[in-house]
Amino acid sequence: MKLPRINRHDIAAFLSNAFTAVLKGEFLLRLRIDKLFPHIVYTFIIFLLSIWLSIKIDSTFSKVEYNKTVLNDLEIYYTEKTNEIVRLNRFSTIQDNLARTGSKVTVPEKPAATIKKR
Repeated sequence: MKLPRINRHDIAAFLSNAFTAVLKGEFLLRLRIDKLFPHIVYTFIIFLLSIWLSIKIDSTFSKVEYNKTVLNDLEIYYTEKTNEIVRLNRFSTIQDNLARTGSKVTVPEKPAATIKKR
């Protein structure tokens, strides 16, 4: 069995015919793809939904990460404020105990002077 011989003129005619069919919008119709058009549209919609969902999921994850950092900063701030309140509470308790016992020790009114070495 011999295969038919293809020459350059046949290839050139096929390419020009295919190119004009693409320009006119008839290429897919000549290949009888019109039967599969609903499946092509369905696949296209599935791809679009997949891309859209991945973008939405990515933006949600980025918001979650940002909120985690904000929450961590707020926890640090809350811990610092709680520590400060506890420190102030202890300070006032110490002052009350000193006043109750009649001690002359109080909070310094001016900074401590430096002692010079001889």
